[in-house]
Formats: sequence, C-alpha cells, structure tokens
Amino acid sequence: MPYYICHLAGDDGRLLSRSMLATSPDECRKLCESEGFCVLSVARDWKKVQVQIRLFGKKVRDKDFILFNQELMALIKSGYPILKSIETIAVRVKNIHLKEILLKVESDIRSGKSLSEAFLPYEGTFSKVYTASLMAGEKSANLAGTIGRYVQYARIVSQTKSKIRSALTYPTLLLVFSFILVGVLVNFILPRFATFYQDYQAEMPAITTALISFAMAVRRNMLLILLLLAGLFLTFLRLRKNEEARVAFDKFKLRIPFGRTLWRESGVSLFSRTLGLLLEAGISLLSAIGIACQAMPNKFLVRSMKDVPDSIENGQSLTESLAHTAVFPGLALDMVRIGETSANLQGMLAEVADFYDERIRARIDTLVSLIEPMVIIFMGLIVAGMLLAVYLPIFNIIRVAR
Repeated sequence: MPYYICHLAGDDGRLLSRSMLATSPDECRKLCESEGFCVLSVARDWKKVQVQIRLFGKKVRDKDFILFNQELMALIKSGYPILKSIETIAVRVKNIHLKEILLKVESDIRSGKSLSEAFLPYEGTFSKVYTASLMAGEKSANLAGTIGRYVQYARIVSQTKSKIRSALTYPTLLLVFSFILVGVLVNFILPRFATFYQDYQAEMPAITTALISFAMAVRRNMLLILLLLAGLFLTFLRLRKNEEARVAFDKFKLRIPFGRTLWRESGVSLFSRTLGLLLEAGISLLSAIGIACQAMPNKFLVRSMKDVPDSIENGQSLTESLAHTAVFPGLALDMVRIGETSANLQGMLAEVADFYDERIRARIDTLVSLIEPMVIIFMGLIVAGMLLAVYLPIFNIIRVAR
C-alpha cells in the first residue's frame, strides 16, 4: 500500500500537506474530505518508497498488536463504534504492516462485515485464537471483555517467548563469536604463518600441519563453501514451507534428550492457555479444541492431537481424549480431570499453563547455566589449540637457529 502527498485547504483558509497511507488516490481524497478539508491535489509520495519496501517484509510485532487491542478495548468501553475506533487507531499506528491491515479491515467493516470477519483473512499474521475470540465477543455482546481477556493471554505468551529468547541470547552470541574467531584465524592468520614456516624449512608438529592444511583448503575452496552454505540456506527456506518436512523436523526435535521435555511442555502450556481463553470467551469445547490444537508450536504434536475433536464428538471426555494422544503428561491429565469433575475447567487449564510455564523457565535457566561454561571451555580449547599450532614451530625454528 503506497503513500500519497495530499495538499489540503482548511475552512479557515490554511494550506497544509499531509502524507497518508492508502490503497488509491481516491481513498485519500475521501478520507481528507471526511475530515472537512478541501483537497487541492493528491500525488504519490516517492520519498517514502524505500522506507515502505524495507518495512513491509516485517511481521507485526507482539507488542504493537497488544497495544492496538488495548486501545481498541478502551475505545469500545467508552462507547465508540467499532468503525470509528479502528479509524482512530489506524491514524496513530506507526507499524506500516499493521497500519495496512487496519486500513483494509476498516474498508471491510465499512462495506458491512463484522470485526471478526474483517480480521479473518489475517489469521496467518495473527492467529485463529484472535479471530475466534472476536467472534465469541460479538455473539455474547461483550466484545470489550473478550478483547481484554485476549490481551492478558497475548501478554503472557509474549512474555514467555521473550524470556526464552533473552535467556538464550548470551550463549548464542558466545557461539557466534567463537566461530568468527576460528574463521579469522583459519583464513587470515594461519596462511601467513604457513609461508613464514616454509621460508625457514622448520619441522612442523602434526597439529600445525593439520591446521595449516585445513586453512589452505578452506581458502582454496572458499567460493565453493559459500555456494554450498547458500544452497543449504535456500533448501532450509523451501523445507520450512513444506508441511511434511516441518512435521518431520519437529518430530526429530522431540528426540533430542533435553529439548524433548522442553518442547512438549511448551506445547501443553500453550494448548491449555488457549483452550482456557476460548472456553472463558463462551466458545463451545468442541469448537475451541481444534483451535487450541493448532496453537501448539510443534507441528508433530499438532498432528498427534488431530483425533481429539472426533473423540470428544463421539462422547469421550476431554481427559480421555487427551490421554490417547500420549502428548500430555500424567500430572496435566490429572489437573484437567479435576477441572472437568469440579466444573472449573477454564480455571484448571490456566493452572496447568502457569505450572508448565514455570517449569519451562526453570529448565531454560538450567540449560543456560550448563551451556555457558561449555561454550567458554570450547572457546578456550580452540584458542589453546591455535596457539599451540602457531608457537610450537617457532620453538623449533629457534632451536635450529642456535
């Protein structure tokens, strides 16, 4: 969606210019005229083309979407119509991708669609949980309350993701810098020492010979290595779009000793929190269970849960249906069973999600505490090996010189 420069005249005779994001010049003209301006001219704003190209590829950040929903909830509570609320928020939104979506949603609402129907085409950008929550709010005539519950849900999920990312940032940086260090030594330092040693015709230890041979091979085949890495990266991007490949990769992740429990419990937590939100919003269990299954981050777990809606439709309880999947731990099944028998399933699902979120954070902290010293030791061994390979031949040269 492009930007347009609108030259306007106000009721008091003032002349002003405004840059607007719109689908067409006619839409710009209508929006400005609806605000009481006289439109003198509308032209494409070419100065913002580069910014637009750079930002359109980005997804809507969680904090931007949460802020939008908080503002929408506040405006609806204060009595604003939905269309007027979307218009008011869209003017102030800074995220270009979100602004484009809101303008399209605004156009759909103006043409007669409900809020949930207008957001339906963007389930890939947001989630089915959001559109289902909007639909439930519209049916129950409590849209503001439903959006408020979704905001709490989205904030907790976003905070959990943020804590996991921040915990893994330091070990990742250590690994990246260690590989950069090895790359610099192999490509720039060792080849110069190889020439130096050859001039002196010194006898080189096996570690030096092996390391220099490796460095020279890397330099000779650098173009081939870069092409191979690019090919692997492109193959990875293609496989990410393939459903079967993603399922196979997620199944492999569940075989990793430490990660198996981590991914499984994160799936249980997100499923429980999503199902609890949808049930609290007034959606039936049979309708909500399919959406909650799709909310799980691991595609193999999603496929393992595909028979749960059919089992519930055939008369089984939620606990029995989940037990057949072999995804839920025994403790989670017991808590769900208690929620069903006590008629407090929503509350117990929230307890399940909170419990496993705490376990995930504890496991991540443990993982980080183990990874950090291992990475430091790895870097130390690499540096020590490099130093030995470089300096041992120098000692031989000094001995020969004497």
